[in-house]
Amino acid sequence: MPPVISSPLFKAICCLTMAAFLFSLMGVCIRYASHSVDNATIVFFRNFIGLFIFLPLILNKGTSFFKTDKIWMHTWRSLAGLTAMYGFFYAIAHLKLSNAMVFTYSSPIFIPLIAWLFLKEKITSSMLCAAVIGLLGVLCVAKPDQGLFNVMSGIGLGASFLAAIAFVTVRALTATEPPERIVFYFCLIGSLVSMVPMFWLWRPYTLAELGLLISVGLLANISQLFLSNAYKLAPAGQIGPVNYIAIIFAGIWGYWFWQELPDTLSLVGFGFILVAILMCSPLFKKSANTA
Repeated sequence: MPPVISSPLFKAICCLTMAAFLFSLMGVCIRYASHSVDNATIVFFRNFIGLFIFLPLILNKGTSFFKTDKIWMHTWRSLAGLTAMYGFFYAIAHLKLSNAMVFTYSSPIFIPLIAWLFLKEKITSSMLCAAVIGLLGVLCVAKPDQGLFNVMSGIGLGASFLAAIAFVTVRALTATEPPERIVFYFCLIGSLVSMVPMFWLWRPYTLAELGLLISVGLLANISQLFLSNAYKLAPAGQIGPVNYIAIIFAGIWGYWFWQELPDTLSLVGFGFILVAILMCSPLFKKSANTA
């Protein structure tokens, strides 16, 4: 196997790409569910279903596997991620799927700065360049004159910033915590907190609605496992821009299910986003070093 393919960075990028793919499918389920189910209930099911994924693990390894001395860090990561989730799901329900992904997955713009502030990770010129190019792509897709500076986009960008904090916290947690434990505590804390607003809106749900809600939970939590493994393999600031690929996936689903066609400026933005992803690739780094 070539050294590049077997490198931790390449594996991290593959894990993050798979996480983005599953997140985009989750977005499709959220969009359909939001036609009749409120946002608070979708958020609750996304977290609650995840707890059932861990039942076989608990039975196999025992409850001692989930003992941790990082409970406050888990709580901080969960609250930041949960708040971002409310904003993200709301954006998916009210915007084109690709635009919602643009606002939410612009978190790599903030990741290098947050990783530098909290984890003391070095910010290289290539990281900054990738972040700037990715930001240009976000602006092209979002088109500032058509709604970047309004309440909806504020919700999306706010969710993006909080998601970046959560991603960096995951990176810190992976130094001592296995990915399964990180996702378990996110689901547990998220379920307990999101249960409160969901309780006031509870009603019986149809089988179709339950199917969509369960799918949201399954896709989200499996993608979280890929995400946690990615940040265990590579620094948050280094691989963060790979998250942008979720926008590409969302554009495909948007066209497939709702005939949402990107305009020329959006296609240019997608191009910038792909360049930002490639700049994080070990293949790019290898060619740059040998040039």
